[in-house]
Amino acid sequence: MQVGMDFDALMDRLAQRLSQPLPGAEAHDLLRATPIGVLKPVFEHKLPPKPGSVLMLLYPAENSIKFPLTKRTDYLGAHGGQISLPGGKSEPGESYLETALRECEEEIGVSRQAVTMIGRLSDFFVIPSNFMVVPVIGAIHERPRYIADPVEVDRILEGDLYDLIRNDAVKRKEIVAAKQYRMMAPHFEIDDEIIWGATAMILNELRTILREII
Repeated sequence: MQVGMDFDALMDRLAQRLSQPLPGAEAHDLLRATPIGVLKPVFEHKLPPKPGSVLMLLYPAENSIKFPLTKRTDYLGAHGGQISLPGGKSEPGESYLETALRECEEEIGVSRQAVTMIGRLSDFFVIPSNFMVVPVIGAIHERPRYIADPVEVDRILEGDLYDLIRNDAVKRKEIVAAKQYRMMAPHFEIDDEIIWGATAMILNELRTILREII
C-alpha cells in the first residue's frame, strides 16, 4: 500500500472511483453483526424511512490521513452512547450534502464552507432508528480544530485511514446490544473504541474501495 501517497492525488483517485458502481451491500454485509441464541431484536417501523446523512471527513495529519468519529452522549435513544460518523436527520428541503455538512458543523465544529465534497457511498438503511442514510465523503486540507456539541457528543475520536485498510483491521467479538441481545460483531477498533453496526458497515464500503485504489 502506498501510504505516502499525496493527499490531493488520493482524493482525485477516490472521487473518480466513487463515480463508478459501488460495492454497496456486498461490503456492508461483511461487517453485519449476527444474533447469538434465541433472543433477537425486533423492529417495527413506519415507512418510508427518515432521510439523513453522515460525513466521512478526510484530512492529512502526521504523514497519514485521518477522519473523525463521535461517541454520542448516553441519551435515551436508539444510538445513545454509540460511535457514529458526524451526521443526522435531514431538515425539510435539505439535500443530503447540506445535511451532512450542517450536522458536521453542529456536532464537531467544522465549518461547512471548509469542506470539499469528494463523493458519496451507497445509501444505507439503519434498521434500529429507521433512517435511510447517505454517507458523504468530504475533504479538508488540515486537521480541524474540533468543538464538540456538549449535548450530542461525549468525545471525538480520530481514526487513521491507513489503519482502516490494513489486512487485520477487521476483528470479531461477542458484544451485548441494548443490554440484552448477544451479538457476534465484526468490528474495527479505533481510538480505544469498538466500532460496529451501521458505522462499521459504512466504513467497510469505503475500506473496500480504498483497497482497490491504494
